Amino acid sequence: MPEQTDCLVVELARKMVETLGLDTTADLVDPAAPLIGAGLGIDSIDTLELVVMIEKDYGVKIDTRAAGVEAFASLNALAAYIRQRRSASSP
Repeated sequence: MPEQTDCLVVELARKMVETLGLDTTADLVDPAAPLIGAGLGIDSIDTLELVVMIEKDYGVKIDTRAAGVEAFASLNALAAYIRQRRSASSP
């Protein structure tokens, strides 16, 4: 299972850097660091772009503030959020 987690975290880091045009590379994004605010400098507009990308690419909605706080705590948290919501929606 950790391999799958790592793959999703790496994929999310790459998509996040590409989607937001961040001035860094995916391999430099700390998976445990907070995504919002300090560090990467992601703001509310960037967060909306990520929400759209996650819904489009993974079929997972982040539709409440509480869900956003949970999902965007870190890349690791985002991967866990996506994995949990995908398995919950599977028959």
